[in-house]
Amino acid sequence: MRIFAALIAAILLLSSCGLALDNPVRDVEIEKGFIIYFIDVGQADSALIICDGETMLIDGGNAGDSDLIYTFLRNRGVTHLDYVVATHAHEDHVGGLSGALNIATAGVALSPVTEYGSRAFNSFVRYLGEQGVSITVPNHDDAFKLGSADVLILGPVGEYSNHNDMSIVIKITYGDTSFLFTGDAERASELDIIDTGYDLSATVLKVGHHGSDSSTTYPFLREVMPEYAVISCGRNNQYGHPSDDALSQLRDADATVYRTDLQGTITCVSDGVNVSFNVERNAEVQTNPTQPSADEEHYIGNVNSRIFHRPSCSGLPAQQNRIILDTRETAVSEGFEPCGRCRP
Repeated sequence: MRIFAALIAAILLLSSCGLALDNPVRDVEIEKGFIIYFIDVGQADSALIICDGETMLIDGGNAGDSDLIYTFLRNRGVTHLDYVVATHAHEDHVGGLSGALNIATAGVALSPVTEYGSRAFNSFVRYLGEQGVSITVPNHDDAFKLGSADVLILGPVGEYSNHNDMSIVIKITYGDTSFLFTGDAERASELDIIDTGYDLSATVLKVGHHGSDSSTTYPFLREVMPEYAVISCGRNNQYGHPSDDALSQLRDADATVYRTDLQGTITCVSDGVNVSFNVERNAEVQTNPTQPSADEEHYIGNVNSRIFHRPSCSGLPAQQNRIILDTRETAVSEGFEPCGRCRP
């Protein structure tokens, strides 16, 4: 494991120097280890997971990202995908999978539906068909292996009229570390998944629906309590993703947030005990916790999460969710818990 960690450290060092992008190391040839690429596909989603040489692609961005996905896989020597997952049928998740299927063969293809009235989804089905692969619709509680990692399907639990809530939700566990991918699942799906009693705790959360305020709700986030969160969204996108509410909730959970719009493709490596990250740009976006100010005389509570903060905290809740608490004793007596970031 130490050999793998040293090798990955060398890969990430080269990448940070701008040298690995043109001639990247072929990760599928590494016999042991776990790595995730959260691929920068703008206002869309795509992640490549490699464990012990086995591969899973979760979503592929928009149709316009097909060439990007093709090149990304080619440069890493990926010519076979053990699992191809379309979390749901919307173009910004399924569109670029056609590019993947033009460079790599597919083992198992997972999707919550087998039919959907869009050119992007029909292209996905067609390219699978040319390989003799049909879509498998998974059930929640299905489990399988990716190398030495354990993969569990958590959702969708039921049928939903909202296609976002039909998103396949996946938890991958590698050693003592775990990774939760939620597609665009929104509140209804999140609450149903909580009701199943699954262990939702995760080291890394792939934030739902590009950081929309309709996902990553407080009840769901309280179950997950990630150390790290990754948001895939486009720069200056028309939807305002990620929302202020989502960012506030992640700060309340004391999660370190990475964003593709600010940092490009994000690489996460696990040795089974710890995880480390590397980004294409703007590594300084991750800041230290806010230091207390000597003249602070009150605290700000979040009426939803029941977390209280110093007024100078970078993780203050949205204005409509705030309550002023005169003293720390008042905050504690009223059932609020201190923020792990500013430590009031």
